[in-house]
Order: sequence, then C-alpha cells, then structure tokens
Amino acid sequence: MILKATALGFSYPGRDRAVFSGVDLDIAAGEIVCVLGPNGIGKSTLLRCLAGLSPPSAGTVALQGRPIGALSRAEIARSLALVPQSHDTVFAFPVRSVVEMGRAPHLGWLETPGPDAARQVTAALDMLGIAHLIDAAYTEISGGERQLVQIARVLVQAPHLMILDEPTAHLDFANQARFLALVRRLADAGLAVLFTTHAPDHAHLLADRTLVLSRGRKLAMGMTQDILSEAVLSHAYEVPVRKISFGAHVAFTVDVR
Repeated sequence: MILKATALGFSYPGRDRAVFSGVDLDIAAGEIVCVLGPNGIGKSTLLRCLAGLSPPSAGTVALQGRPIGALSRAEIARSLALVPQSHDTVFAFPVRSVVEMGRAPHLGWLETPGPDAARQVTAALDMLGIAHLIDAAYTEISGGERQLVQIARVLVQAPHLMILDEPTAHLDFANQARFLALVRRLADAGLAVLFTTHAPDHAHLLADRTLVLSRGRKLAMGMTQDILSEAVLSHAYEVPVRKISFGAHVAFTVDVR
C-alpha cells in the first residue's frame, strides 16, 4: 500500500464545523482513485492533508507504511507528487527549468541536474505533446499549457503516487482525452494516481475506485462501476442526475426540467 488514510478529518482553528471528517482512503501501486463531490466540500484540503502539506485535525496518514508527519519534505517528494488546480509564478522561468525542478528531491546538497535530467525533461514534454514549449516563458503560456507543464514536472520527479487536483479543468477537449489516456498508461506501468474532478464521466472512464464526499463526510466509496449511480450522485450534488448508457460508454447529465 502506497498511501493509507484512516478516520481523517480537518478543521480550521476557531471554527466549530469540520471541513471534512471520518474519511478512510487507501491506494496501491497501479491503481487510479477518484474523489468526487460538490464545490466547497473539502476535496482540495483533503489532497493537501494526504500530501503532508496540511496537518489533519483527526486521523492518520501513512505513506508507504510510515506516518507522513515523520517524513522530511524530500522523503515525501521522492514518493509523492501533488499537482494543484493552478500554479502561478512571478518569475519567467523557461519551461525546461520548471520541468527540471522535478529532479530536486533526487539531488544532493548543491548538486545540479546532469545530462540525464535534460533527456528526461525532453521525453516528458514529448509525451505530453508540448515539446515546442521547452524554451517558452512559463508566465507567458496558457493555463492549460501550465497544467501540462506541471504534469511533465511530475513525470521527471518519478514518484510512486501522483495526486492531481482537478487536472482537466484548464484543458481543452482534445487535451483532456490525451491526458486521460496518459494517466491510464502511467497506472498500467505501476504509478498510483489519485485525482479530483467535477466530471463523473472522467471518473467512470478512468478510476478503479471512487470516493464520493457529501457535506464533509464520506457518502460512498468503492468500485467506480458500482458507486456512480444516479442515487449517489443526486444525493451528493443535490440535483437530479441521470446516467445514460451508450453500449459500453456512460455519460452523466443533470435533469434541469
């Protein structure tokens, strides 16, 4: 097991209501797990707790069998990578430098990336179809392109677990399809992937298991094909959700009539 969270909860100091509580979640090598739920339910905060960036108010998180709070940032970064919803910087680093930063957890003090890192950067950008951006200024590319650059950085970082917060939010239709296919290939190669999304279609297409949050608590957790029902999604999002099947394909829509 790469990551295991037990009875996890988070509250802001001075507030009575927990952002979320009682969340159990685990993920193994080669597995894809999705977290679904409406805005403001605490999905991003949950990912930050799982990545060791925000200490939980309750429960525990173990990374490869060790309490994540006992690990250094470098130790965590060698096992886990987090790609947030957005990533801005005031410095106009070239894209190659941003991606190369992914090698930092594997370098010693004052050590700099060598020729192997340059080859890894090129390979990662090629894999994502953005090799033409290698010399572009990170501050001058689009939000969707920045998202792809951050994913390239994770590929160079070579963690055991990739955590993605709404990874397709800034991507156009074609890049969403390419990205989903890439995630499946990475999982097939042994990488564990945890992601949040507002698209149940993406969860159904990609995730082995899905966690559905509602009002700060676990509503459902299990195999995606079983969990993503009209009843569960209607309860979670508090709107009538319809599940439409087209042979082997499934789509979800909101009945606004």
